[in-house]
Amino acid sequence: MTAGAKILIIDDEPQIRKLLRVTLTAHGFEASEAATGQEGMLQATMVRPDLIVLDLGLPDMTGMEVLQHIREWSQVPIIILTAQDQEQDKIAALDRGADDYVTKPFGMGEFMARMRVALRHIAKTQDEPVLRLGPLVIDLSQRMVELQGEKLKLTPTEYDLLKVLALNAGRVMTHRQLLKQVWGGHQYESDSQYLRVYVGHLRKKIEEDPTRPQLILTEPGIGYRFMWQEPSL
Repeated sequence: MTAGAKILIIDDEPQIRKLLRVTLTAHGFEASEAATGQEGMLQATMVRPDLIVLDLGLPDMTGMEVLQHIREWSQVPIIILTAQDQEQDKIAALDRGADDYVTKPFGMGEFMARMRVALRHIAKTQDEPVLRLGPLVIDLSQRMVELQGEKLKLTPTEYDLLKVLALNAGRVMTHRQLLKQVWGGHQYESDSQYLRVYVGHLRKKIEEDPTRPQLILTEPGIGYRFMWQEPSL
């Protein structure tokens, strides 16, 4: 699914670009580079990459501006590179359409895992009638959920929350994205406590140990991530 995928790296740090290019090439990917936002947007239109790695701190314009420009015409997966103290920037980037983020300094193992998830997600169709995610089976047409073969009793809101998380498995979903997609309207968009209550209810029903969740993970200060990986063949 990921072999030969084209990756565009937009970052003004030569050492970061070199590290990513060497690693990606060694894993069978095609890597192209850009050191500025303008060059990155031009490369995005010319190369038509399968995934973009975008640094938020660029010399000529912000990474957020690059993200907004690209999202006007493309849904290509975009992974943001951020500094440790840029939590608000992470949230803003995710809310504006980024797929994930990696905090500098980062390990290549973590980066490659996030990249594979983003590529898998874009390759999947969102209209599959049945989602099979580890111990969970979600029948979207019947609005039915099974855990280890047993039907679960979920409220309509719990089901909608689980559905959004599961359809975006592996991706970070911000508080605002979840509140908007599950409850709709703008009145709930800043009420993260409301969301936290429902996540707690859902964890009690699907997690083996709700105090140590393995499926619905908290991204502190940002949102939640449904974390289940397909077993490698």
